[in-house]
Amino acid sequence: MKLLKFALSYNLGGKEMEVVKFQEFRKKVNENVSKVIIGKRHKINKIIVAFICGGHVLLEDVPGLGKTKLARSLSKTMGCDFKRIQFTPDLLPSDLTGIYMYNQKELDFTFKKGPLLSNIVLADEINRATPRTQSALLECMEEKQITVEGNTIPLSSPFFVIATQNPVEQFGTFPLPEAQLDRFFIKLSLGYPNMTEELDMMGRFQQEDPLETLETIVTLEEIKFVQENYNKIHIDKNIKEYILNIITETRASDKVRVGCSPRSTLALMRASQAMAAINGRDYVIPEDVKSMAVEVLAHRLVLNNDISYDADQGEKIIEDILKKINTPLEEI
Repeated sequence: MKLLKFALSYNLGGKEMEVVKFQEFRKKVNENVSKVIIGKRHKINKIIVAFICGGHVLLEDVPGLGKTKLARSLSKTMGCDFKRIQFTPDLLPSDLTGIYMYNQKELDFTFKKGPLLSNIVLADEINRATPRTQSALLECMEEKQITVEGNTIPLSSPFFVIATQNPVEQFGTFPLPEAQLDRFFIKLSLGYPNMTEELDMMGRFQQEDPLETLETIVTLEEIKFVQENYNKIHIDKNIKEYILNIITETRASDKVRVGCSPRSTLALMRASQAMAAINGRDYVIPEDVKSMAVEVLAHRLVLNNDISYDADQGEKIIEDILKKINTPLEEI
């Protein structure tokens, strides 16, 4: 008889974890968003993982690949409030958070909400804003709150930031500091569609934009369930050690000046749990870790100055580490 060490039985309040709800959530969101964003189901799954974990996504792509449509599709699918912020060099922190304005009728100051007080926020071309404005995102992304003139205002739940940056245009941009990069749960690129996918896209968009007819198919109760229960997915000690071995190797690499932080360790563990859940398992396997490692870790590395510039260098380092580290096996 086989003893699956990764699949220890798991109970929640006297009954088994309802992983089917995670599967249904992933299927509904992916299929609905894929009506607009064609051929990117694998990438959409990873964005769903970030959303479930309460993290945020950084998309690095050239213009025109559907980043804005992706964010709008997610918001319509989940029935969430959506705001788009176009980042520019003259954007101020108060343009994001909001401001207290004097109301002459009431003879008092009233708060005018900024776009951050929404459920899903698209921060478009985030690297065009000054570091001062970029830093205004730090508190809301990590603490789920904003501070305006000494007053702390909690953000709506769910709260999800999708930030974009253009990798090829450097004029008039301000690189994101490491502290802010570390706040993004994952970083990925949608990439170009292949010819078949692009031909399909031309057919769907020929007469009307499918985004306009997209319907809300996910309830707030479903969102609350996946966000509150994903971390109850069982993760074996051997899997935790596997994650730690990957993290430790980033700190020992001669190509890396600053390796992944403990925040990265927790992010990879949580991403692995959420990936297992949306794939219908109540336990994590090594493939869950491998599937999320590059997107969770690569952008958090600070490379040595003598490493030649390559936008994908961090990803290559994580891929090499995954090949180097022994994968834990289930005991028989």
